[in-house]
Amino acid sequence: MAETGASPLPPTPPAHSPLFRAEQFVWLTARVLEQRLFAYHFLNGAADAVETALDAYRNEDGGYGHALEPDLRGPVSQPLHTGHALHVLDAIERCGGQRVDRVCRYLTSVSTADGALPAIHPSQRGYPAAPFIPIVEDPPSSLLATGPVVGLLHRNEVWHAWLFRATDFCWQAVESLEKSHPYEIEAAVAFLDSAPDRTRAEAAADRLGRLVREQRLAALEPDDLAAYPVPPGYAPGEHHFPHDYARTPRSLARAWFTDDEMSRSLDHLAGGQQEDGGWPINWRQWAPGTALEARPMVTIEALSTLRSYGRRIG
Repeated sequence: MAETGASPLPPTPPAHSPLFRAEQFVWLTARVLEQRLFAYHFLNGAADAVETALDAYRNEDGGYGHALEPDLRGPVSQPLHTGHALHVLDAIERCGGQRVDRVCRYLTSVSTADGALPAIHPSQRGYPAAPFIPIVEDPPSSLLATGPVVGLLHRNEVWHAWLFRATDFCWQAVESLEKSHPYEIEAAVAFLDSAPDRTRAEAAADRLGRLVREQRLAALEPDDLAAYPVPPGYAPGEHHFPHDYARTPRSLARAWFTDDEMSRSLDHLAGGQQEDGGWPINWRQWAPGTALEARPMVTIEALSTLRSYGRRIG
């Protein structure tokens, strides 16, 4: 038998189970990185294989590019690509050591005057990018870009000089949020779930939970989505649900929702698997290739969320 280099696989999940259908979708459509991630999460695949696939996106400056985040095309490193890379390294328990030191040096080099990250660095100019991510010469600091990165680094007990001012920025940004939108709240949760000051994080999360409910930023009744208008600039149908904020039962955002609300949310997520085995994306689609590349990511995330809540997937 030919040697494939793959790890021994567990028994094949039952045909027509969510996991089996998703596996077929991933082998059919996904990039090598998402194929390796799927295998790692659900088929006993090796972490080394994921890291090797991720290295294809790494640049000499320590950042990541090459459309790792599909909505930004071209070779140049960007904070959103690099945050995505840290998310992958965290998933395989490799978010540390020299590779992360190099990432932190890159983050330092592209930070704004207040020590945080812009959503998009002007080096993107000249390469294709989603029209909803504006490119400006002097971009402001962004909680969307900074919060998840700072959270992941704290979660993995990484200590680097860059983190001090970036953490201060996140606290100031989170604690001053008033009128917000779902992606900004998700970034705030990603920070708060791993922020070192747990008492402060719990207080900030409690306030954000009230804000989410007051501003109807979570669709609590999936069967009545008309009652939850999407925020300005979002695509039609770009709703966010309790499971989008509380990706696992351990998240601080889990306390924002009742058991019934979370159960309906997870039912809605489980029911979103399409005939081809993958889950859809609900944000604005601006190019065919970007949607194709994003769906396997969303599919892996959906399966991981369902499994974390004890839902049967295979």
